[in-house]
Amino acid sequence: MDSYGVLSVIWFVLWGVLWGVYFVLDGYDFGIAMWLPILGASSESDRTAMYKVTGPFWDGNEVWLITAGGVTFAAFPLAYSVLFSSLYTPLMILLFCLILRGVCTELRFQWENRCFRLTCDAITTVSSLVAVILLGVAFSNLFRGLPIEYDSSLDFYMFRGNLIRLLHPYALLGGVLFVVMFLVHGALYLSWRTQGDLHNKALCMAKATWPIFLFIFLVYVALTFAWAGLYKNYFIAPPLLALPLLCAFLFILSGFYLYLKNDSAKALLSSCGGILTLTLTGVMGMFPNLIPSRISDSGHLSIVNASSSPKTLTIMLVVALIFVPTVILYQIWAHKKLACVVKTD
Repeated sequence: MDSYGVLSVIWFVLWGVLWGVYFVLDGYDFGIAMWLPILGASSESDRTAMYKVTGPFWDGNEVWLITAGGVTFAAFPLAYSVLFSSLYTPLMILLFCLILRGVCTELRFQWENRCFRLTCDAITTVSSLVAVILLGVAFSNLFRGLPIEYDSSLDFYMFRGNLIRLLHPYALLGGVLFVVMFLVHGALYLSWRTQGDLHNKALCMAKATWPIFLFIFLVYVALTFAWAGLYKNYFIAPPLLALPLLCAFLFILSGFYLYLKNDSAKALLSSCGGILTLTLTGVMGMFPNLIPSRISDSGHLSIVNASSSPKTLTIMLVVALIFVPTVILYQIWAHKKLACVVKTD
């Protein structure tokens, strides 16, 4: 493999890592927001505490989404153009959900009116739920392959589908998987950051939803084997099987700490590792394709035909080696300094 191929592979892996980090960090934000109507139903103080838990971090967490999108644009511009033109409608809905979620989170505490705050809570919950479903549906479609083919007359990769065609059972199951996975993740984070009655309720909900998540996870894995081509790479290179096995182990370990140890911190840490390795398992299963096509072999968009120039990838790699570790260290420092236990009134 020449240096250009090595650079393309490095950026492909980094692309997957960035998406995994985003799901880990914004996942607990989404999860806590979706728990608002249940865990925050008893009092305003509980709802306020749930916002305080994510308050210092939620907007910083979403920067990872921008970073993942920016890497797609800079390292794989053709894949970016095809992906964002093909999935324009769901991505616009996702964008509006993130905007509504952010606006309501900020405006909620500007007016001490019960109806206003409950309305903000409802919008936050619904927008988070829709955003999570869309993310699960989008990645499931990537795993299965999009209806894309190369049009030689236009010299472009054309999307031969619509929004309804993307909502097949496998994709919808992916949306459900993301919802339940983030519910568990958010409940674990909330139980780690709170005490008293809210802590107990969050821990109870984590225990109640973890078996549901495990069941849906196993069904999703089985359907992925039947309907998607993600396992081909793992059969070709058996050492890669360590990745999905590690993913399963970490999710099971999360349940071990949750049920047998009542240790929400270690359960959360295991959940973070499980979400990251789950994302990487899917991404490495697609390799070398960023956007597989399910209707034509000529429609695959891979690191071969979608990458930027070697000079661009080299400059970006130098920048990434400097700033990505810096940002990660900052995130660790910020969570260490600001992630104190939140008390309810």
